[in-house]
Amino acid sequence: MGCFPCSGKSSKNLNKKHNDIPKDRIASTTSDKVKLNLAADVKKEASLKEGSKDGGSDHIAAHTFTFRELAAATKNFRADCLLGEGGFGRVYKGRLESTNQVVAIKQLDRNGLQGNREFLVEVLMLSLLHHPNLVNLIGYCADGEQRLLVYEYMRLGSLEDHLHDLPPDRKGLDWNTRMKIAAGAAKGLEYLHDKANPPVIYRDLKCSNILLGKDYHPKLSDFGLAKLGPVGDNTHVSTRVMGTYGYCAPEYAMTGQLTLRSDVYSFGVVLLEIITGRRAIENSRGAGEHNLVAWARPLFTDRRKFSLMADPLLQGQYPVRGLYQVLAVAAMCVQEEPTMRPLIADVVTALSYLASQKYNPETQPVQNSRSGSSTPRSRREQ
Repeated sequence: MGCFPCSGKSSKNLNKKHNDIPKDRIASTTSDKVKLNLAADVKKEASLKEGSKDGGSDHIAAHTFTFRELAAATKNFRADCLLGEGGFGRVYKGRLESTNQVVAIKQLDRNGLQGNREFLVEVLMLSLLHHPNLVNLIGYCADGEQRLLVYEYMRLGSLEDHLHDLPPDRKGLDWNTRMKIAAGAAKGLEYLHDKANPPVIYRDLKCSNILLGKDYHPKLSDFGLAKLGPVGDNTHVSTRVMGTYGYCAPEYAMTGQLTLRSDVYSFGVVLLEIITGRRAIENSRGAGEHNLVAWARPLFTDRRKFSLMADPLLQGQYPVRGLYQVLAVAAMCVQEEPTMRPLIADVVTALSYLASQKYNPETQPVQNSRSGSSTPRSRREQ
């Protein structure tokens, strides 16, 4: 997860009411009073009932696990089961003995109030919000001081694993897969912004939080920093600045005023990473290229330089028109002025179209990344 301050079995047949998040229940998780008896709090909140349109009710509940069950699932948290480690804890691959299901188990660091708060927020958010592009929370453990979250296992890891520091034996993502991931991630964000009521600001959108399942189906994960968005006449939510450096919208980093457009900025950074293969922040690069957005902005103004922004791992195998269009979307998302950024619904429309336009390198031109020219390619040249 790796977050820090920017500045320095759930039913699938849920009705619309399940998108309505009880404001007082989530808000209470951000209070400094959240200290003790979290197990009881989670059991109470995660088993909330929402009335359905026909007057009935559905039970929303995450499964509760004992620490002993999850220790057994991970072979006592053995090192060879470790999938990754972030700022808030370690993630292990495990197999539940009761169901034989392979899962990902996140063990939060026992570092006091902040970890407890994020744990409760995540259980609540993922118990109440359900979408094909959000990771599925299977259950949780709150035994004593232990805080663990159990998710569906995403076999292909994170988007970051497929963009940066690839081992020699792994091919880079092709154009079609990149567009599929971008469109799917945008749909997950659209659900949070436009379908949840009140809207949810994700606040920590980055490549490492976009997990990939079968056929590179993307799902947003890690909701510990999520906040309820503004409602009524309010234009923003004021909060302590949290997130990941390089992804935070400038106005949020400077003022702590969080809006839905803050997420759109972060999505723009992710989209640039998908296109260019560069990291949001890369200090190993030369002067002027450390910050991805700062490097890209001058290039946005000259189409002749667009080809320079395509990931070299694509080896010229992309549609030039598609590159222009997706770069235009990214440029709008990372506008410094929040009101100039598009709504995520418009981003979804654009990226869904681009993802539907399949590129075939065997029958379509292959671009020369230096000159921007294209070379026809036939099957015989493969």
